[in-house]
Amino acid sequence: MIGKLDDTLAFHEAALSLRAQRQQLLASNIANADTPNYKARDIDFRKALQNALSDNKSAPVALTQTSPDHLAGSGKSTIGGVPLLYRTVQQGSVDNNTVDMDVERNQFTDNSLRYEASVTLIGAQIKNLLAALQG
Repeated sequence: MIGKLDDTLAFHEAALSLRAQRQQLLASNIANADTPNYKARDIDFRKALQNALSDNKSAPVALTQTSPDHLAGSGKSTIGGVPLLYRTVQQGSVDNNTVDMDVERNQFTDNSLRYEASVTLIGAQIKNLLAALQG
């Protein structure tokens, strides 16, 4: 029974986690809209979700320290096992910043709506499970 509950909610759990991480990434892009040479980043959500739901989760890449003065890095340039991608530039800017506020706002809003929809679906699914258990 517990395994079936896990399977039922695993998709939504993975989707919500990835959506939250993507929201932070998009917020970072918006926050750095005026930073010279900042490159806007995003992920391929579909690939990240497929990777999160698959059984073969890849281990994080270990960074090699070639000097004792190097800081230990986490090697985390991925979300959900998928590497962060750079946005393609639609229109160049003088300061080499690739953040297009219209694109970022649209992506941020779309991601927020999808996050809220997932939360609503999970709530409905839990209510249905409770109704089935209570008879």
